Amino acid sequence: MAAEPDFLQLNDLACESVGGKRPAPQFIASAFTEFGKWMDGWETRRKRTAGHDWCIIELGVPGQIYGIDLDTSFFTGNHAPFASIQAACLEHPPAFTLEGDRTGMAASDAQLAAITKLVSEAWPELVGVSQLSPGYSNCCHNHFKVNFQQRVTHLRLNMYPDGGLARLRVYGVGQRDWSSVPPTQDVDLVALTNGGVCLGYSDAHFGHPRNMIGPGRADNMADGWETARRLDRPQILEVDQRGILQVPGWEWAVFRLGHHGIISSVEVDTNHFKGNFPDSCRIEACTLTPEEEAQCIRTKWISGNWQLLLPPQKLRPHHRHHYSQTVLALSRPVSHVRVIIAPDGGISRLRLWGRPTAAPTQQNRPASKL
Repeated sequence: MAAEPDFLQLNDLACESVGGKRPAPQFIASAFTEFGKWMDGWETRRKRTAGHDWCIIELGVPGQIYGIDLDTSFFTGNHAPFASIQAACLEHPPAFTLEGDRTGMAASDAQLAAITKLVSEAWPELVGVSQLSPGYSNCCHNHFKVNFQQRVTHLRLNMYPDGGLARLRVYGVGQRDWSSVPPTQDVDLVALTNGGVCLGYSDAHFGHPRNMIGPGRADNMADGWETARRLDRPQILEVDQRGILQVPGWEWAVFRLGHHGIISSVEVDTNHFKGNFPDSCRIEACTLTPEEEAQCIRTKWISGNWQLLLPPQKLRPHHRHHYSQTVLALSRPVSHVRVIIAPDGGISRLRLWGRPTAAPTQQNRPASKL
């Protein structure tokens, strides 16, 4: 079985929390509508006119795209046999209205007129015309690595000539126009929408750490980071004078901030984690060049010059924890953070509020221990 591509660890720029659909596709054998079999995805009619089917998609988070997953799950006799993807960066797209539910119908004349102004058929390609596998469980994920350096806001998904697709996953890193951010404004430097991205972690058995930087509060436990229970937990647990468990192991996740900055406050939210929240957490930070970051990724983050940002804190279940600047132990600009929980458990959201700063030069960077 082929190894999964590395880009699957990045953010889904079209996920449910930013307007897309997150859950895995499902199949209900008895589900039918007036238009035919209900399928969990996009399925077009069997085409009986010239051309091919296509749609325009606005990303929930504009950014740089590194990979695509065209998932044909359950489309086994009706999947799109071929597809391609084009892209554009539209800062001011023309007004467009979906005009209600048009299931079973083609786009209206007004919709087509609005889309014509985009000249989308001439957009550059992210994925050329490629054959897709049918929606059986062992081949439904059609992965495509993307080498496109520009910021993307919209996609054109073409299927040739017709058929069905269950999910479109767009993996990349958000990009924000930081020139529009006032220098006195605090922003969440690690937010998905501001360009934050998870680069590594120790365990993600029940939920990926990238969920922690998603918009809003988590809908449920699945919309957070949750690890398996560590097997090195002592048989009899003991605590220190602060009530923090004394355990030999911990779990961690590393994030690159969307922008270098000075972090002035931290929020750790255990919303929905009532019997499986971590006992404690701490946060470390550092400044890395792109070359140093690449080395850390290669070594699975066993190296680095981490400094304490948030000292160990006892956590509570289903609670929004706020830590002000008076609690934090670091006041210089940083580019990366490592969230450490002990011994294990789940966090729904992480917010790192601060002000963006220019990237430090070699002269004023702390000495590296890489």
